[in-house]
Amino acid sequence: MKIDSKGNIIVGTTAVLIMALLLVCIFVVSTINYIEHENIDSASNDNFRYIVEDYAKNLEVIERDSIAEVTQKAFDGWPIFDSEKEIKKKLEKHLAERNIEYEKKYDVKITSEALSVENTDSPWYLLFKVKLNIEKDGESYSDIVEKQVPVEGLRDPLPIAKLTVASGILTYDDTYHYGTALSGYMVLHHFDSPESYIEATAPLTIRKCPYDPYIHHGDPGVMKDCLDNGYFHESADGSCYLCRLEGNGKCPHYGFEVFIQPHTPLKNESLSCSDHVVFADHYNGQKLDGDGYSLILDNAHRKKYGLITDETD
Repeated sequence: MKIDSKGNIIVGTTAVLIMALLLVCIFVVSTINYIEHENIDSASNDNFRYIVEDYAKNLEVIERDSIAEVTQKAFDGWPIFDSEKEIKKKLEKHLAERNIEYEKKYDVKITSEALSVENTDSPWYLLFKVKLNIEKDGESYSDIVEKQVPVEGLRDPLPIAKLTVASGILTYDDTYHYGTALSGYMVLHHFDSPESYIEATAPLTIRKCPYDPYIHHGDPGVMKDCLDNGYFHESADGSCYLCRLEGNGKCPHYGFEVFIQPHTPLKNESLSCSDHVVFADHYNGQKLDGDGYSLILDNAHRKKYGLITDETD
């Protein structure tokens, strides 16, 4: 059948429309595939990001557990000669276990290394540095993750590390009960009036004192409340947690101190009852009977805690 010029125009227009429709379909299909691919990549990226963040978030938990396990070692009677090395060794074990757990759960490859355990400007925190590498499906993460881990709530290892379990020192009711362990230590080192520290006690768990500045301990009822709650105090002369693990009552780092309560009616001059004095500095103080408490303190500590003024010195 012969098609006139008008028919040719109709056929040509139809062909153009069909081609345009095909191009639109191709574009739509391509766009859908692209969006689906991008969504897959986005989901993959989000999943990888979650794995990295979850691993890093849980580092603080196993780092604190590592400190606690080395502390337990001291309480079990083992001497700690290099606390940083001991904590890193415990942490490496935990990291290896955690890496296997994540590899099974998320199908990722993880390598990690405990680089260091250090003091910070605050005696209440230790700084951990861990080198971390994570790989999954072409994605990778590599960084040195730093965490400041609190030591508050952990047990103070200094008395047990210094005197050893063989001394007879006991721990119960969240308290160190020295019995004759401390007086025996004083007799051995020829310190004055060791009988003043028979049955002395000290806090077991580290708690930061909220009464800051410390001069407020001279306010009515504050020192008694501090002693009743077993608070610890920042001290340039006190030892840090790492050194306390090694049995050092004094160290070059910024540390803390706590009062050893003598519970004695005696007025004899004896060692000032701040723990770094008893275990390291060894200078005497005088008996101070307050409202519901007794301490043996030198003038410097009395001033620090507002228990004496320059006028009455």
